[in-house]
Amino acid sequence: MRAMLVDAPRHPLRTAHLPRPEPGPGQVLLAVQACGVCRTDLHVADGELPNPKLPLVLGHEIVGTVVATGAGVQRFTADQRVGVPWLGWSCGVCGFCRAGRENLCDRARFTGYQLDGGYAEYTVADARFCFPLPHGYGDLEAAPLLCAGLIGYRSLVAAGDAERLGLYGFGAAAHIVAQLARHQGRRVFAFTRAGDTTAQQFALELGARWAGASDASPPEPLDAAIIFAPVGALVPAALRAVVKGGTVVCAGIHMSDIPSFAYDILWGERVVRSVANLTRKDGEEFLALAPHIPVRTTVEPYPLERANEALENLRAGRVRGAAVLQL
Repeated sequence: MRAMLVDAPRHPLRTAHLPRPEPGPGQVLLAVQACGVCRTDLHVADGELPNPKLPLVLGHEIVGTVVATGAGVQRFTADQRVGVPWLGWSCGVCGFCRAGRENLCDRARFTGYQLDGGYAEYTVADARFCFPLPHGYGDLEAAPLLCAGLIGYRSLVAAGDAERLGLYGFGAAAHIVAQLARHQGRRVFAFTRAGDTTAQQFALELGARWAGASDASPPEPLDAAIIFAPVGALVPAALRAVVKGGTVVCAGIHMSDIPSFAYDILWGERVVRSVANLTRKDGEEFLALAPHIPVRTTVEPYPLERANEALENLRAGRVRGAAVLQL
């Protein structure tokens, strides 16, 4: 099969021809139809996340068709369309797993990081961690739901019942969260890179009340903020923007260091919290909700061989919505 392979951190992906994998017990073999290009892929490729499997096939927003099933798989059948998310396996027996917090399992393994992912024509995945995909979405449009959508949904839940919601970084996740928030009757305020009028206009088109630079003050105080951009300096900025009792949610798996800040911007029972990974319950809830809103994803397709270009455009902030590899 064709694949785009990471051999070492900070090196471009290379085109490779690999043996087609075979499904083991409990696994499904998928013919990949589409795979989203996520900022986490950049963090893995750039060596900002430790100890990836190398060589590695990136990609954890996988839409595929079942080709074969391993022993014991009964959930899925041949030709069924399924999605594969970031969380690829958890132990099921630790305290976190038993408490429904499998996203915090110390032995968890992640797709496109410790497990080969979807920048390839075929992939295998644990059937227990795959999702049936809702009708009404093409393969390209469904791919961003599997991480941008799921992490965005978990982050929105973590923000509580905030009516005035700030979104810092208006990319793949924020463009989905904005639709969820608007559906729930919240008011959205979008923060982008300075001078990025394209992203600001995109946010306004999706119903944001205001869009401006990430270092600007919103026109009114926020009840909560979600930070999708991997920039630690945005934490004190968001704290200054939220009211007493407000919440700042750090949604990325990686962030640059948070600078020191005066205690008075945290005081007043403001909360800073992170969101780590996702659970299967998140996936089931969000994928049931998305078609009823309905969430519409904006995607920019790339052929598999242009994965490096897609990553670079994502790094530079040149992607409107989500970049998706089309196979």
